[in-house]
Amino acid sequence: MTNPIATFETSLGSFQAEILVDQMPITGGNFVRLAKEGFYDGLHFHRVIQNFMCQFGCPHSRDPQSPRAGTGQSPYGSIQDEHPANAQISNEVGTLSMANAGPQSGSSQFFINTKHNSYLDFFSPGASKHPVFGRVTQGMEVVNRIESVETDGRDRPLTPVQMIKITIAE
Repeated sequence: MTNPIATFETSLGSFQAEILVDQMPITGGNFVRLAKEGFYDGLHFHRVIQNFMCQFGCPHSRDPQSPRAGTGQSPYGSIQDEHPANAQISNEVGTLSMANAGPQSGSSQFFINTKHNSYLDFFSPGASKHPVFGRVTQGMEVVNRIESVETDGRDRPLTPVQMIKITIAE
């Protein structure tokens, strides 16, 4: 089985990522389903921290000024936590990782690591448990552009960065 490739068309350019459904079928499959349904189209990056990550996927971020941006989830709710022993992929630069607020709270939000954040690996002792489900394969310079935008005191881009469309090729 070949993993799907997601093309992320943003207001700052496009990048691609392999979605690792072969190793992370629940988390990767959830992302693919939402992307195919157009859930992510028109949303904005709501949290960007230089030398850490760029976070995306909250439905409230359709309005980039919404005070609720970062608090929403998919119409399907939370997904089951997925931490397979045979898929211990580290939160390295360019990986896509499930954002969550604790056990069984992953849903639609994810982040792209812009630094190796090994302390977020679900298999590291005392980790925050953010499983990796994808890797940027083309266009990391676009992710770096997103990471370098100026932000306010809540890590929100001053100039909104929009996800125009995510397409999935299988």
